[in-house]
Amino acid sequence: MVAPCAGGADWPEKPVRIIVPTGPSGGADIQARLLADGFRSATGQPFVIDNRPGAGTLIGTELTVQAPPNGYTALFTTANIAVTSAFLGAGMKFSVTADLRPVSWVTSTPLVLILHPSVPVKSVKELISLVRQKPGVFNLGINLPGSTSNLAAEMLKQHGRIDATIVPFKSGGFAITSLVSGEIDALFAAGPVARVHASSGRVRPLAVTTAKRSSAFPDLPTMNTFYEGFEADNWYAMFLPAKTPREIADRMNALIVDVLKTARMRDFMSKDALEAVGSTPEELARMLESEIAKYSRVIKTGNIKLP
Repeated sequence: MVAPCAGGADWPEKPVRIIVPTGPSGGADIQARLLADGFRSATGQPFVIDNRPGAGTLIGTELTVQAPPNGYTALFTTANIAVTSAFLGAGMKFSVTADLRPVSWVTSTPLVLILHPSVPVKSVKELISLVRQKPGVFNLGINLPGSTSNLAAEMLKQHGRIDATIVPFKSGGFAITSLVSGEIDALFAAGPVARVHASSGRVRPLAVTTAKRSSAFPDLPTMNTFYEGFEADNWYAMFLPAKTPREIADRMNALIVDVLKTARMRDFMSKDALEAVGSTPEELARMLESEIAKYSRVIKTGNIKLP
């Protein structure tokens, strides 16, 4: 009768696998490894990173859903899990809201609306006015089809009621190269990429997409300042299989909150334009449902299809 509680209190008693549904060396992978190191230091048990990229995070997510709900498989994922769910809906083999147990919304980072310096505007309002004067001429790059960058661009078109051409790229690296060279006019870029190129003057930043101002871009307004509901947070979060005991989720949540306070993690976050969140499981659950609903509306309104 006391086994479930005891299991939560004693967890972990063996190595824990953390599935990261993206490739090595990216933002999710680096964060996961920092968290894993902190967890190991606190518990004495190894936390092993297992990169399983592909299918817009679905491959790694499905592996987590199918894993035994005993606390020894976790998923550290990105906002793309909400985007993919919004695109595929009932066509998915599982439900991210029903088949995963939220642990914590770990960190948040904005997309940044950046322009090539040749675009003669210095604010979002000026940009919208300019694009309306030249329908179909303005080019808006996106990092990848089906990404948060993609849906942020669609939100700009819908909220601003503008006719702009969306130009997809195979990666954020290709997209920023094209913007710096002047092949495209604007891009919703990841925070760290935007900061590097803005500081050198190669791009002009206008606004961030998070709900609140970013400490990495303190002088930039938020997009929701101009258009209510315009938010596209590039968040990162931890999940477990749905039937994992709540005691284990709470234990992992406490570990996350502690690691976010370490000097090593704070240093990484400051360099990567990240904000610590460390939410409760309930806050993550509400956020995920809200994100899927928001992006589903954007996809339906824009009649957006994945290639």
